[in-house]
Order: sequence, then structure tokens, then C-alpha cells
Amino acid sequence: MENTEFLKAVFNSLDEHKAKDIKVIDISGISIMADGFVIASAGNINHVHALCDYLEEDMRKIGVHYDHMEGYDTGNWVLMDYGDIIVHIFDDASREFYDLEHIWRDGKEIEVQ
Repeated sequence: MENTEFLKAVFNSLDEHKAKDIKVIDISGISIMADGFVIASAGNINHVHALCDYLEEDMRKIGVHYDHMEGYDTGNWVLMDYGDIIVHIFDDASREFYDLEHIWRDGKEIEVQ
């Protein structure tokens, strides 16, 4: 998967603001919708909102803007579409329920640090 610097910036932003269990999954070989997913959890809806806000701000500082965002109002699962990379930020219960890691298990988890 290309976009290594962008993925590092996303990972670092989420990690710095206390996201839990951050996963990066390369889906480029199994889907045309995107090259990869970043999946992270937050303990509650306020934390989900804060992670989204911080990520948007941190990405804007490096000149990257999301194309589309969904789910911010409810805060259970927020999707931030950055084109080739889609960021999913869940509350704990929603992440367990939707289990994207299982759905996209044919993708390759990659280490970004």
C-alpha cells in the first residue's frame, strides 16, 4: 500500500489522542473502494468526536482534507473518507458489533509506527 506518510500521520494523531486498538488494513488487493482502512476505538461518544476533530485538524495542518464524513452526529461509528484511505472511529460497542476486522480479514494488517 502506498500512502505510508499519510498513514503514519493518521496513526500518530489517533495514538496521540488516546485512540484504542488502532489497526491499519491494506485492502488494495481485494477491493476497489480504497487502498486501506484505519480502524480505531474510543471509550465513549465524546471521545469519538474528539478523535475526529483532532484528526481533521492534524490532517489539515499537513494539507490533507477528507472527502466525506459520515456518522459524526450519532458518534457510534464515524467514517472519514480520505480517498484511498478510509478512517473508521468507533465507540467500543459498535466496533465489536460491526467487527470490520473480521469482514475484511482477507486484507493484510500492516504495522504503522
